[in-house]
Amino acid sequence: MPQNFGLWSDCKTWEEILIINSMEGLENIKWFTITDEAKNQMEKLLTKRPDKYAVSLAVQGGGCAGFKYEWGFIDKKENIAEGDHVEDWHTGRFVVDETSMMYVAGTKIDWKEEVFGSQFEISNPNAQSGCGCGESFGV
Repeated sequence: MPQNFGLWSDCKTWEEILIINSMEGLENIKWFTITDEAKNQMEKLLTKRPDKYAVSLAVQGGGCAGFKYEWGFIDKKENIAEGDHVEDWHTGRFVVDETSMMYVAGTKIDWKEEVFGSQFEISNPNAQSGCGCGESFGV
């Protein structure tokens, strides 16, 4: 098991350390794709909540498949940590925290409007399994 080594102190396995090491120095890589529909919806959410700075996505332990997506808001620019990834366009901002990046790298985020509801749809190439609700996944 890994020991406490600063940046890697939250890592549980050697695989997680290798992923973080492979991410260092790659700040200009396009880590995920956000469709125009998803960007429009994020802009609408921020317009409705002018006290918020950005829409955020985090990965938390839990859910029926092991991990779950946690949508939220960032209140102020100052609340964004140095290692967090920020997508910024016209009137919208989207933030993924540094720890979650290893789980969502390569992900496509879309907005789907359906007859009985609408939601963000996440297509995550890192997910080895998932549940029917689409909110949790396993790696």
